[in-house]
Amino acid sequence: MHKLENCNLALIAIGTNLAGHLDSPNAQIHAAIRHISKSGQEVISTSRFFRTPCFPAGAGPDFVNAAIACRTGLDAAALLELLHEVERRQGRSRSARWEARVIDLDLLAMGDAVLPDPATFQAWSDLSLDAQMRMAPPELVLPHPRLHERAFVLVPLNDIAPDWRHPVLGRTVAEMCAALPPALRAEIWPLPEQMLP
Repeated sequence: MHKLENCNLALIAIGTNLAGHLDSPNAQIHAAIRHISKSGQEVISTSRFFRTPCFPAGAGPDFVNAAIACRTGLDAAALLELLHEVERRQGRSRSARWEARVIDLDLLAMGDAVLPDPATFQAWSDLSLDAQMRMAPPELVLPHPRLHERAFVLVPLNDIAPDWRHPVLGRTVAEMCAALPPALRAEIWPLPEQMLP
């Protein structure tokens, strides 16, 4: 495991619950990582792949989730556009929030940046679940305003960046992961190595 520094460090969550034109959701994750790497970003660490329940419940098949850390010379907006381009290349469409998808790339954090500002981060972080299902931020909010409460994000992230400290909450990934309800952590299953192409 790498000891990660904040300088130019991007943390990215990857999820999929559809095979699309590839053999499996696992293959979609591998393809996304290859696209990100070929774009000039240095992927320095990749988590194990995890089977996770679909969120919200009933919205589709279970997901395969992972996380990567990469060093990048791009700013946050440019990196987000690159991630959206990778999604488009792999056949992602955006017709409804939290729908089944061939690939989902979420920019979780860029070092210790808080974007666009701490007040906006806090406003989106405090939204109720009902409001989250109806609303999306009109601009990039970093760190991702839900990362601290989602097991399917924190468990893979803990594989690669346990010491990354949330710049608003002041807690490390390891601390946030340990604070999750045990029932949520228990829903996240690492996939056996032989299932990885």
